[in-house]
Amino acid sequence: MDLALKHKGVIVMAASSGLGKAIACEFAREQARVMLFSSSEERLQKARADIEAKTGNKPEYFVGDITKVRDIQQMVATTVEKFGGVYALVNNTGGPPAGTFDTFDDDDWQRAYELTLLSYIRAVREVLPHMRAAGGGRILCSTSSSIKAVLDNLILSNTFRSGVVGLAKTLSQELGKDGILVNVIGPGRIDTPRIEQLDKIRADRTGIAKEELQKETFKTIPLGRYGRPEEYGKLAVFLCSQANTYITGQSVLVDGGLVKAV
Repeated sequence: MDLALKHKGVIVMAASSGLGKAIACEFAREQARVMLFSSSEERLQKARADIEAKTGNKPEYFVGDITKVRDIQQMVATTVEKFGGVYALVNNTGGPPAGTFDTFDDDDWQRAYELTLLSYIRAVREVLPHMRAAGGGRILCSTSSSIKAVLDNLILSNTFRSGVVGLAKTLSQELGKDGILVNVIGPGRIDTPRIEQLDKIRADRTGIAKEELQKETFKTIPLGRYGRPEEYGKLAVFLCSQANTYITGQSVLVDGGLVKAV
């Protein structure tokens, strides 16, 4: 299948590691022009080198704080200058801290909102004029399996990830006339540093060795394992590609069948 992404300008947020890096790598395989955005130049340099080694395609990168509107504005402007436009935006971010309702105060809620929802809103606002001028584009929002079934001890993520779904669904209605397709994907348990961190928190809380906890978790997943980051990346790239011409306003999980909600 020809995804028709060669030379297309793509932004991947929070792309220096984990799922963001995996998505960026799959775009690079398709010969898209990829802009990586993250706060650590050291990690961005490593991600760029890793992606180039795997694909032969060297991404650009921009160092910035995803919670700062000026950084997002400058990153988009730089992308347009280098690539001539923005065909696709992949909104992605690390998750807010784990914890229950009583754990967090107003400042915690505000930081989680700015990280997990407001950053997506700001990025969309910046790319829309360029997509409209080009006659279309793709927006993809990476979230969590909590959009289908809330996760224990992750109230901040559960709350704001659902907000992302409402945002994306509404945008799909408003932007269809502009030829812009908007979708949401959410990972189940994908083998990333974030899942490693959450597994350690769960293991410490329950007093079970992390390795034993993971073995028990595998039993709850019909495919019997954690997902691979590249499996998540491939779906992201398809939904952002020109092979996808009629899927918009949808939320899709990459979870090996873990979530039982319809």
